[in-house]
Amino acid sequence: MSINNLNSERISTREDYKKAKYDALEVNKSEEKKVQEQDENQAVDRKKGRVRIRLIPIWLRLILLAVFIFVSLMIGAVVGYSGLGGGKVSDVFKVSTWTYIRDLVEKK
Repeated sequence: MSINNLNSERISTREDYKKAKYDALEVNKSEEKKVQEQDENQAVDRKKGRVRIRLIPIWLRLILLAVFIFVSLMIGAVVGYSGLGGGKVSDVFKVSTWTYIRDLVEKK
């Protein structure tokens, strides 16, 4: 004899076990359908009743992202050139400095 884990009843044959298991699955499927229908109804109600307004529009987020990336690159260049490299902070923003660095990298 085996014990059915679905509803803790004793089942005498394999066929009884399969039947009990199948019945339990059918009950679960019908319950899932009811829950799914309720979820769909609630989703429709939410869509009808509420419109999301963004605090910061997407186009402004993209512009802010570009600005923050540019500022981060400038701060990194200042820290790298003046802090680690021993140069002056104002020299980072000169064209001649970047021309010299490019020539060193390209080995002209």
